[in-house]
Amino acid sequence: MIITTGNILLVGSLLLIVSIVLSKAGYRFGVPTLLIFLIAGMLFGSDGLGLQFHNASEAQFIGVIALSIILFTGGLDTRFSDIKPIMSPGVMLSTLGVVLTTLFSGLFIYWISGFGWTSITLPLTTSLLLAATMSSTDSASVFNILRSQRMSLKYNLRPMLELESGSNDPMAYMLTLMLIQVVGVGNVSAADVVSMLAVQFAVGGLGGFLLGRAVVLFINKLRLNNASLYPIIMLGNVFFIYSLIDKCGGNGFLAVYIAGIVVGNSRISYKREVSTFLDGVTWLLQIVLFLILGLLVNPHEMWSIAGAGLLIGLFMILVGRPLSVFICLLPFRKLNFNSRLFVSWVGLRGAAPILFATYPIIADVEGANIIFNVVFFVTILSLVVQGTTLSSMGKWLGVSEPQPETPDYFGVEIPEELETSLNAMDVTADMLVDGVTLKEVSLPKGALVMLIRRGHNYIVPNGSVQLLEGDRLLMISQEVKPRETLKDGYDSCQ
Repeated sequence: MIITTGNILLVGSLLLIVSIVLSKAGYRFGVPTLLIFLIAGMLFGSDGLGLQFHNASEAQFIGVIALSIILFTGGLDTRFSDIKPIMSPGVMLSTLGVVLTTLFSGLFIYWISGFGWTSITLPLTTSLLLAATMSSTDSASVFNILRSQRMSLKYNLRPMLELESGSNDPMAYMLTLMLIQVVGVGNVSAADVVSMLAVQFAVGGLGGFLLGRAVVLFINKLRLNNASLYPIIMLGNVFFIYSLIDKCGGNGFLAVYIAGIVVGNSRISYKREVSTFLDGVTWLLQIVLFLILGLLVNPHEMWSIAGAGLLIGLFMILVGRPLSVFICLLPFRKLNFNSRLFVSWVGLRGAAPILFATYPIIADVEGANIIFNVVFFVTILSLVVQGTTLSSMGKWLGVSEPQPETPDYFGVEIPEELETSLNAMDVTADMLVDGVTLKEVSLPKGALVMLIRRGHNYIVPNGSVQLLEGDRLLMISQEVKPRETLKDGYDSCQ
């Protein structure tokens, strides 16, 4: 196919449309949405319809942009009140857990490299490098599956898993860069390793917090005439934070995630518009990233490493990840065995490991193609085995519960700054005993009716409007506590 603007737009639009349509069908069967995008990229690639894309540098560039926005948006949606109780186990999993997964998996890879039938022969340092690229749970996959399947988990497991997946990519990234240096140089002292990790964490963590606070002040001081510009300027701030911290020697991925948490837990102008915009951009970037990575791989090359890839993938799913999780969670007695087992199962691989696998290719590390193909194979295996069974595993282990119904507020939203909550009430026959007009009906103290829905029609209320049984009242209140169910069918959600 001749590379022209029209052809790029044609193929790109077809990739987006086809993959989204397929993802809708896959969702019915419990297939992770992002796996569909990855397979769609492979189908359009060199071994499929023949679309040629082999530039690892361009894929890495797109991946860095995508992962920065994905991590920032994940932080933006994370409530500090939710993660505070599970901060210690979450951080332990995202740091020590990544190191242990790298160590266990790396040693296993080195061990099976000694067998001729595995078709891979990697020295210890390269085996550890391969393991490091796959050592983190992928934030895009975890966020996507937990939120799209609307899983409601007990024991604060959901915020812990989201904290781990959002904060362990930086650790895997640092280990990958460090081991590339070890493989290339041949000898790096322990002091250099500790120093590098300390600088990356200190600059990335502190820089992300301070810049997050600066973004909050900056956004709130702006007085733009066009509300649509606030999401755009927030996007610019995300890229600025990543690039500045990276230039200062820190971990840009960690910085944008922490900055997202800071911004998400602060009051900023047009926060809802910013969040909605970034959610859409995140979905687009996830789709584009998975499609690009699917195009980058040559599926026929994976046949040669399929045996080794299957062994490595199963080891990480059944041994490496569980062993790391149980060791990390030993000090936390409140987590029962089933909770630890479920956390072990949510070791999803995704775009981040494949993205990290492009770094050895660009650094021209010996065996880089083997690393990339194994990572890609293990990612698909993880999404198929773990991604499709996540909901069932949660039910089987007894750590998930029925998802509460989302309150119906007619699509109306209120600014966070108002410190109010939207509430809905269904009119019952008992409520109409003393009178049928709005002013005669007894309502919760401090509640003001904003809108009435009757069937498919909406009524702007006044005191004399007559109510019917089955009408739904949309109210605004400053006194009702969020997420509580009160009497008379009155539900609230902030």
